[in-house]
Amino acid sequence: MSTQVPRLLAGLVDDAAVFPPGSASLPDAALTHRTHRDSWYADLVGPLLVPASAVAAGELSGLVSDGFVVGLIGDTGIEGLPFALSFLPPDGITARQVEVAVARRGEDPQPGLAALLALAEGLTGVDVYAEIPLTFGLMGALDTLAEARAGGLPVAAKFRTGGLAAELFPTPAELAAVICACRDRDLPFKLTAGLHHALRHLDPETGFTHHGFGNVLAATLAAADGADLATVAALLGTADPRQLVETARTRRDHPRPLWVGFGSCSILEPLTDLIRLGLVNGGHGA
Repeated sequence: MSTQVPRLLAGLVDDAAVFPPGSASLPDAALTHRTHRDSWYADLVGPLLVPASAVAAGELSGLVSDGFVVGLIGDTGIEGLPFALSFLPPDGITARQVEVAVARRGEDPQPGLAALLALAEGLTGVDVYAEIPLTFGLMGALDTLAEARAGGLPVAAKFRTGGLAAELFPTPAELAAVICACRDRDLPFKLTAGLHHALRHLDPETGFTHHGFGNVLAATLAAADGADLATVAALLGTADPRQLVETARTRRDHPRPLWVGFGSCSILEPLTDLIRLGLVNGGHGA
Protein backbone atom coordinates (compact mmCIF):
# COMPACT_ATOMS: atom_id res chain seq x y z
CA MET A 1 0.00 0.00 0.00
CA SER A 2 1.36 3.40 -1.00
CA THR A 3 2.10 5.81 1.81
CA GLN A 4 0.38 8.47 -0.30
CA VAL A 5 -3.01 6.74 -0.45
CA PRO A 6 -4.24 5.65 2.99
CA ARG A 7 -5.72 2.24 3.58
CA LEU A 8 -9.14 3.81 4.17
CA LEU A 9 -9.27 4.90 0.51
CA ALA A 10 -7.90 1.73 -1.11
CA GLY A 11 -9.83 0.84 -4.28
CA LEU A 12 -12.40 3.57 -3.63
CA VAL A 13 -12.83 4.71 -7.25
CA ASP A 14 -13.60 2.29 -10.08
CA ASP A 15 -12.62 3.52 -13.54
CA ALA A 16 -15.88 4.13 -15.43
CA ALA A 17 -14.30 6.16 -18.23
CA VAL A 18 -16.33 4.54 -21.01
CA PHE A 19 -19.65 5.46 -19.40
CA PRO A 20 -21.43 8.85 -19.56
CA PRO A 21 -20.70 11.64 -19.12
CA GLY A 22 -17.09 10.77 -19.99
CA SER A 23 -17.98 8.28 -22.76
CA ALA A 24 -14.36 7.52 -23.70
CA SER A 25 -13.71 4.94 -26.39
CA LEU A 26 -12.70 1.54 -25.05
CA PRO A 27 -9.17 1.73 -26.55
CA ASP A 28 -8.61 5.17 -25.00
CA ALA A 29 -10.05 4.05 -21.66
CA ALA A 30 -7.84 0.95 -21.55
CA LEU A 31 -4.72 3.00 -22.33
CA THR A 32 -5.54 5.59 -19.67
CA HIS A 33 -6.37 2.88 -17.17
CA ARG A 34 -2.86 1.44 -17.60
CA THR A 35 -1.53 4.91 -16.76
CA HIS A 36 -3.63 4.99 -13.59
CA ARG A 37 -2.44 1.53 -12.61
CA ASP A 38 1.21 2.58 -13.03
CA SER A 39 0.80 5.83 -11.10
CA TRP A 40 1.60 6.80 -7.52
CA TYR A 41 -2.15 6.87 -6.77
CA ALA A 42 -2.79 3.35 -8.14
CA ASP A 43 -4.01 2.13 -4.74
CA LEU A 44 -7.01 4.47 -5.04
CA VAL A 45 -8.15 2.94 -8.34
CA GLY A 46 -10.38 -0.09 -8.79
CA PRO A 47 -10.84 -2.03 -12.03
CA LEU A 48 -11.78 -0.64 -15.42
CA LEU A 49 -15.54 -1.00 -15.80
CA VAL A 50 -16.59 -2.31 -19.20
CA PRO A 51 -20.03 -2.98 -20.70
CA ALA A 52 -20.87 -6.64 -21.15
CA SER A 53 -22.12 -5.84 -24.66
CA ALA A 54 -18.69 -4.55 -25.68
CA VAL A 55 -16.96 -7.62 -24.25
CA ALA A 56 -19.41 -9.94 -26.01
CA ALA A 57 -18.70 -8.12 -29.27
CA GLY A 58 -15.01 -8.93 -28.86
CA GLU A 59 -13.95 -5.33 -28.36
CA LEU A 60 -11.48 -6.20 -25.59
CA SER A 61 -9.79 -8.97 -27.55
CA GLY A 62 -6.27 -7.94 -28.52
CA LEU A 63 -6.70 -4.61 -26.76
CA VAL A 64 -5.31 -5.51 -23.33
CA SER A 65 -2.60 -7.84 -22.05
CA ASP A 66 -2.69 -10.86 -19.77
CA GLY A 67 -3.46 -9.96 -16.17
CA PHE A 68 -5.79 -7.08 -17.04
CA VAL A 69 -8.61 -6.78 -14.47
CA VAL A 70 -12.08 -5.49 -15.26
CA GLY A 71 -15.48 -5.05 -13.73
CA LEU A 72 -18.28 -6.22 -16.02
CA ILE A 73 -21.36 -3.99 -16.21
CA GLY A 74 -24.40 -5.97 -17.30
CA ASP A 75 -25.94 -3.71 -19.93
CA THR A 76 -27.01 -6.94 -21.65
CA GLY A 77 -29.19 -7.89 -18.68
CA ILE A 78 -28.50 -10.85 -16.43
CA GLU A 79 -29.13 -13.35 -19.21
CA GLY A 80 -26.29 -11.94 -21.34
CA LEU A 81 -23.60 -12.09 -18.66
CA PRO A 82 -22.44 -15.73 -19.07
CA PHE A 83 -21.75 -15.18 -22.77
CA ALA A 84 -19.79 -11.99 -22.08
CA LEU A 85 -17.81 -13.64 -19.27
CA SER A 86 -16.77 -16.46 -21.60
CA PHE A 87 -14.75 -14.00 -23.71
CA LEU A 88 -12.40 -13.00 -20.88
CA PRO A 89 -10.31 -16.10 -19.97
CA PRO A 90 -8.96 -16.71 -23.51
CA ASP A 91 -7.47 -13.19 -23.44
CA GLY A 92 -6.06 -13.56 -19.93
CA ILE A 93 -8.52 -10.99 -18.57
CA THR A 94 -9.92 -11.36 -15.07
CA ALA A 95 -13.38 -10.17 -14.05
CA ARG A 96 -13.12 -9.00 -10.46
CA GLN A 97 -16.77 -8.03 -10.24
CA VAL A 98 -20.07 -8.18 -12.08
CA GLU A 99 -22.67 -5.46 -11.66
CA VAL A 100 -26.17 -5.56 -13.09
CA ALA A 101 -29.59 -4.04 -12.47
CA VAL A 102 -32.15 -6.54 -11.20
CA ALA A 103 -35.22 -4.35 -11.80
CA ARG A 104 -36.39 -1.03 -13.19
CA ARG A 105 -37.85 1.61 -10.89
CA GLY A 106 -41.22 0.43 -9.63
CA GLU A 107 -40.65 -3.23 -10.54
CA ASP A 108 -40.40 -6.07 -8.05
CA PRO A 109 -36.66 -6.79 -7.71
CA GLN A 110 -37.11 -10.36 -6.44
CA PRO A 111 -37.34 -12.18 -9.83
CA GLY A 112 -34.20 -10.46 -11.05
CA LEU A 113 -32.44 -11.20 -7.77
CA ALA A 114 -33.32 -14.88 -8.07
CA ALA A 115 -31.78 -15.01 -11.55
CA LEU A 116 -28.66 -13.16 -10.40
CA LEU A 117 -28.16 -15.38 -7.37
CA ALA A 118 -28.39 -18.43 -9.62
CA LEU A 119 -25.66 -16.93 -11.81
CA ALA A 120 -23.51 -16.11 -8.76
CA GLU A 121 -23.60 -19.74 -7.65
CA GLY A 122 -21.76 -20.71 -10.82
CA LEU A 123 -19.01 -18.08 -10.60
CA THR A 124 -15.69 -18.40 -8.81
CA GLY A 125 -13.66 -15.48 -7.51
CA VAL A 126 -16.09 -12.86 -8.78
CA ASP A 127 -18.00 -10.41 -6.59
CA VAL A 128 -21.57 -9.88 -7.78
CA TYR A 129 -23.43 -6.61 -7.22
CA ALA A 130 -27.18 -6.34 -7.61
CA GLU A 131 -28.24 -2.84 -8.60
CA ILE A 132 -31.49 -2.22 -6.75
CA PRO A 133 -33.79 0.77 -7.37
CA LEU A 134 -34.48 2.90 -4.31
CA THR A 135 -38.20 2.30 -4.71
CA PHE A 136 -40.65 -0.59 -4.37
CA GLY A 137 -39.32 -3.72 -2.70
CA LEU A 138 -35.99 -2.28 -1.60
CA MET A 139 -35.84 -3.62 1.96
CA GLY A 140 -37.05 -7.07 0.94
CA ALA A 141 -34.35 -7.15 -1.74
CA LEU A 142 -31.71 -6.27 0.85
CA ASP A 143 -33.00 -9.08 3.05
CA THR A 144 -32.65 -11.53 0.15
CA LEU A 145 -29.11 -10.37 -0.61
CA ALA A 146 -28.08 -10.49 3.05
CA GLU A 147 -29.41 -14.03 3.40
CA ALA A 148 -27.55 -15.17 0.28
CA ARG A 149 -24.35 -13.51 1.47
CA ALA A 150 -24.65 -15.12 4.89
CA GLY A 151 -24.98 -18.42 3.05
CA GLY A 152 -21.62 -17.91 1.37
CA LEU A 153 -22.41 -16.23 -1.96
CA PRO A 154 -20.16 -13.23 -2.75
CA VAL A 155 -23.08 -10.89 -3.42
CA ALA A 156 -23.70 -7.30 -2.36
CA ALA A 157 -25.85 -4.30 -3.24
CA LYS A 158 -25.42 -1.41 -5.63
CA PHE A 159 -27.38 1.84 -5.73
CA ARG A 160 -27.57 4.85 -8.04
CA THR A 161 -27.02 8.26 -6.51
CA GLY A 162 -27.68 10.38 -9.57
CA GLY A 163 -28.69 10.45 -13.19
CA LEU A 164 -30.47 12.54 -15.79
CA ALA A 165 -33.61 13.23 -13.72
CA ALA A 166 -34.18 14.71 -10.27
CA GLU A 167 -35.89 11.57 -8.94
CA LEU A 168 -32.67 9.61 -9.50
CA PHE A 169 -30.93 11.63 -6.79
CA PRO A 170 -31.90 10.26 -3.37
CA THR A 171 -32.26 12.79 -0.56
CA PRO A 172 -29.77 12.63 2.32
CA ALA A 173 -32.48 10.98 4.44
CA GLU A 174 -33.19 8.36 1.75
CA LEU A 175 -29.52 7.55 1.24
CA ALA A 176 -28.95 7.46 5.00
CA ALA A 177 -31.78 4.93 5.33
CA VAL A 178 -30.10 2.71 2.72
CA ILE A 179 -26.69 2.95 4.37
CA CYS A 180 -28.15 2.12 7.77
CA ALA A 181 -30.18 -0.75 6.30
CA CYS A 182 -27.01 -2.24 4.81
CA ARG A 183 -25.24 -1.70 8.13
CA ASP A 184 -27.98 -3.52 9.99
CA ARG A 185 -27.71 -6.46 7.56
CA ASP A 186 -23.89 -6.50 7.43
CA LEU A 187 -24.26 -6.04 3.67
CA PRO A 188 -21.56 -4.25 1.62
CA PHE A 189 -22.70 -1.83 -1.06
CA LYS A 190 -21.44 0.11 -4.06
CA LEU A 191 -22.67 3.43 -5.45
CA THR A 192 -22.67 4.93 -8.91
CA ALA A 193 -23.59 8.17 -10.71
CA GLY A 194 -23.01 11.74 -9.65
CA LEU A 195 -20.18 11.19 -7.17
CA HIS A 196 -17.27 12.90 -8.91
CA HIS A 197 -16.59 15.37 -6.12
CA ALA A 198 -15.92 14.99 -2.42
CA LEU A 199 -18.44 17.49 -1.09
CA ARG A 200 -22.17 17.85 -1.60
CA HIS A 201 -22.71 20.59 -4.17
CA LEU A 202 -25.02 22.12 -6.75
CA ASP A 203 -23.72 21.20 -10.18
CA PRO A 204 -24.21 24.14 -12.60
CA GLU A 205 -24.14 21.80 -15.60
CA THR A 206 -26.85 19.40 -14.44
CA GLY A 207 -28.77 21.79 -12.20
CA PHE A 208 -28.99 19.05 -9.56
CA THR A 209 -27.50 18.88 -6.09
CA HIS A 210 -25.03 16.01 -6.13
CA HIS A 211 -23.94 13.87 -3.21
CA GLY A 212 -20.28 14.07 -2.26
CA PHE A 213 -18.22 10.92 -1.94
CA GLY A 214 -16.54 12.45 1.11
CA ASN A 215 -19.96 12.85 2.67
CA VAL A 216 -20.74 9.22 1.91
CA LEU A 217 -17.43 8.11 3.42
CA ALA A 218 -18.00 10.03 6.66
CA ALA A 219 -21.63 8.91 6.84
CA THR A 220 -20.69 5.26 6.32
CA LEU A 221 -17.98 5.42 8.97
CA ALA A 222 -20.49 6.91 11.39
CA ALA A 223 -23.09 4.28 10.51
CA ALA A 224 -20.57 1.49 11.02
CA ASP A 225 -19.89 2.93 14.47
CA GLY A 226 -23.59 2.72 15.31
CA ALA A 227 -24.78 6.26 14.52
CA ASP A 228 -28.52 6.79 14.15
CA LEU A 229 -30.32 7.71 10.95
CA ALA A 230 -30.43 11.45 11.73
CA THR A 231 -26.67 11.63 12.31
CA VAL A 232 -25.91 9.74 9.09
CA ALA A 233 -28.31 11.97 7.12
CA ALA A 234 -26.73 15.12 8.58
CA LEU A 235 -23.29 14.02 7.39
CA LEU A 236 -24.68 13.34 3.92
CA GLY A 237 -26.34 16.74 3.80
CA THR A 238 -23.51 19.01 4.90
CA ALA A 239 -21.31 21.05 2.57
CA ASP A 240 -18.83 21.81 5.38
CA PRO A 241 -15.69 19.71 4.86
CA ARG A 242 -14.30 20.00 8.38
CA GLN A 243 -16.22 17.19 10.07
CA LEU A 244 -15.91 14.96 7.02
CA VAL A 245 -12.15 15.37 6.85
CA GLU A 246 -11.63 14.85 10.57
CA THR A 247 -13.74 11.69 10.54
CA ALA A 248 -11.71 10.27 7.67
CA ARG A 249 -8.34 11.23 9.15
CA THR A 250 -9.03 9.38 12.38
CA ARG A 251 -9.64 6.19 10.38
CA ARG A 252 -7.09 6.60 7.58
CA ASP A 253 -5.09 3.49 8.51
CA HIS A 254 -8.12 1.22 8.84
CA PRO A 255 -10.01 -0.69 6.13
CA ARG A 256 -13.17 0.97 4.83
CA PRO A 257 -16.30 -0.62 6.29
CA LEU A 258 -19.43 -1.46 4.27
CA TRP A 259 -18.87 0.88 1.33
CA VAL A 260 -16.95 -0.94 -1.38
CA GLY A 261 -16.59 2.18 -3.53
CA PHE A 262 -18.06 3.97 -6.52
CA GLY A 263 -17.65 4.26 -10.26
CA SER A 264 -16.46 7.54 -11.76
CA CYS A 265 -15.82 8.42 -15.39
CA SER A 266 -12.97 10.56 -14.07
CA ILE A 267 -10.26 9.32 -11.74
CA LEU A 268 -8.45 12.65 -11.57
CA GLU A 269 -11.44 14.68 -10.34
CA PRO A 270 -11.94 12.69 -7.12
CA LEU A 271 -8.17 12.40 -6.70
CA THR A 272 -7.79 16.17 -6.93
CA ASP A 273 -10.50 16.69 -4.31
CA LEU A 274 -8.82 14.21 -1.96
CA ILE A 275 -5.50 16.03 -2.34
CA ARG A 276 -7.13 19.41 -1.67
CA LEU A 277 -8.76 18.04 1.48
CA GLY A 278 -5.43 16.64 2.66
CA LEU A 279 -6.67 13.03 2.66
CA VAL A 280 -4.22 11.92 -0.03
CA ASN A 281 -0.59 12.99 -0.16
CA GLY A 282 -0.19 14.45 -3.62
CA GLY A 283 3.44 15.38 -3.16
CA HIS A 284 6.39 13.67 -4.80
CA GLY A 285 8.16 10.70 -3.29
CA ALA A 286 6.85 8.08 -0.87
